[in-house]
Amino acid sequence: MKNLLSNVKGDLTGGLTAGIVALPLALALGVASGVGPMAGLYGAIAVGFFAALLGGTPSQISGPTGPMVVVLAGLFATLSGDLGLIFTVVMLAGLLQIIMGFTGVGQYIRLVPYPVISGFMSGIGAIIIILQLGRLMGHEPPGGTIGALKYLPTALSDIDFVTLGLGLGTLVIAYKWPPKLGKVVPGALAALIIGTLVSLGLETPILGNIPTGLPELHMPVFDQSKLLLVLEAAFILAILGAIDSLLTSLVADNMTRTRHDSNKELIGQGVGNTVAGLIGGIAGAGATMRTVVNIRSGGKERLSGMVHALVLLAIVLGLGPLAAQIPHAVLAGILVKVGLDIIDWSYLKRAHTGPRWDFVLMLLVLGLTVFVDLITAVGVGVVLAALAYVKQIAQLQLDEVNNLPETSTDPEEDALLKQAGNKVRIFSFGGPLSFGAAADLGHHVREKVKNGSRALILDFSRVPSMDVSAAMAVETITSDAKAAGRHVIMCGAAAAVQTVLENINAHQSGVVVTPDRKAALAKAMALVNEPGKDNGSPGAAANFIPAK
Repeated sequence: MKNLLSNVKGDLTGGLTAGIVALPLALALGVASGVGPMAGLYGAIAVGFFAALLGGTPSQISGPTGPMVVVLAGLFATLSGDLGLIFTVVMLAGLLQIIMGFTGVGQYIRLVPYPVISGFMSGIGAIIIILQLGRLMGHEPPGGTIGALKYLPTALSDIDFVTLGLGLGTLVIAYKWPPKLGKVVPGALAALIIGTLVSLGLETPILGNIPTGLPELHMPVFDQSKLLLVLEAAFILAILGAIDSLLTSLVADNMTRTRHDSNKELIGQGVGNTVAGLIGGIAGAGATMRTVVNIRSGGKERLSGMVHALVLLAIVLGLGPLAAQIPHAVLAGILVKVGLDIIDWSYLKRAHTGPRWDFVLMLLVLGLTVFVDLITAVGVGVVLAALAYVKQIAQLQLDEVNNLPETSTDPEEDALLKQAGNKVRIFSFGGPLSFGAAADLGHHVREKVKNGSRALILDFSRVPSMDVSAAMAVETITSDAKAAGRHVIMCGAAAAVQTVLENINAHQSGVVVTPDRKAALAKAMALVNEPGKDNGSPGAAANFIPAK
C-alpha cells in the first residue's frame, strides 16, 4: 500500500493520459480482432487493471496489442465467429500464463534472441497493415493475411476514394499531430475525433450500434471437435502475450531505472486475461507505447495502470452512442499507424552493418510470421538461433584445443615440456565442453597427434563443465590412443567434470588421473621412459582413478 500511494499525483496524471491514449487503440484492435469494439475496451479494462494490481512491473500499462489481435483475428475466422470458444481461448491463455509465472518460465522467455523478436514483431506489423488495406479502400476483405492479399487486386479495381481519403487523412493526423497539442490530446485520439467529425457529412461504413453498461459473464465452453485448435490458440496467445509483456517490462526498466519481476508479471497478465475472457474481452499484454506515455506523464507505480483501466470503464458506461458513429476507415487508419509502429525500423536501417546471419534469421521469421503462423515463426527462429549459437560455441571450444602449450612459467614444468618433446602430446581443453563440439573433438585430436608420440595428456583444468556427449567424445579419444599403443593421462578436472568423466570412462583400464598438468607430465615421462613397457601391457598404467 505504501508503494501504491507513493506517487499519487504522477500516477493519476499518467493513468489518465494512458487511458485516453488507450481508447482509440482498444476500439480499433477490438474491431480488428473480429470480436467487436466493446470487446477491445473490456479487454483493456480487465488486463489493464489486474496486470497493474498483481503484476511485477509497476509502471506498465497493459491492454490489447497487435500480436494478440493478429492471433484472435485468425481464430475468429477459423471458428466462424464462435464467441464462446474465443473467450474460452482467452481464459485458457490467462490460466497458462499464471502457470508459467508460478513455474518460473518468465526468466527463460527473455532468452529469445533479438533477431527472432524483431522478425515476428515486424511480421505482426506487416499483417496488421495488410489486413487494413482493403478497408482503407472501402471493402471488407476475407479473413486471414493470404485472403487479404489475394483480395487486393479486387479492392484496387474498385476504390472508394472518399473512404480512402478519410483513412489516409486519419493516418496523417495521427502521425503529424503537433507534440505540444499531444500533451493535451494524444495524436491517436485527435485523429479519431477529427476523422469521425469529418465523416458525419459523408456516406461511409460506421461501427453502428454498440452496447453500453457493464459486461455480461461468459463462462467457458468446450467443443471436443475443436479442442486441439482451442488449446493451440491458447498456447500461442499465452506465449506471445508473455513475450510482448516482458519486452515492454524491459523498456519500463530502462526508463524508470528499476527491475521488474518476470514471474510476478506473468501471473498478473494471466489473471487479467482470465478475467478478460470471463467478461467478453479480448486478450492483452504489456503495451509499449501506452507504458511509455504513462511513464513520461509521471506514472511510476501500479496505481497508474489501475487508473488507466478505471478511466476506460467510465468511458464504457456512457460511450456507446458516440462510438457507434466511428467510421471503419478511421479505425483502419489508426491501425495502419499501429502496424507501422510495430515494425522494427531501427534494426532494419542498421541490419546491413551487423552479422549477415542475424539479418537472414530476422527476414525468415518475418516471412514465416506473415505467410505461415506466429508459433511456427518463433519456434523455427529460436531453434535456428540456438543451433547457430551452439555451432559458434563449438568452434570456440575446438579453437581452444588448437592452442597447445609449448612453454610454461613454472620452471619444473617447462623443463618437463622440453624433455617430453614429441614423445608426449598435450591437449588443453577450454570452456564448457558440450555436444556442439563433441562430434569434431576426436577428429581434432587425432589430426594433431604425431607419429612419434607415446603418451597423450588431456588437460581439463580450464573446463568448468562437461556434458555426456563431450564425455563420450573423450572416451573415443582415449580408446583410439590406447589402441595405438599410447599412454593416456587426464589431469586438472574439476569435481563436476571429474564425476562425468568417471561415470562414462570408469570402465576403461590404463587411464591415469593426476591433479594437475605438471604431475601429468611427470607421470607421462615416467611411463614413456620405463623400459619394456607398452600402453597395452599390464604395468603400463593404473586403472581410471579419481584425482585426489
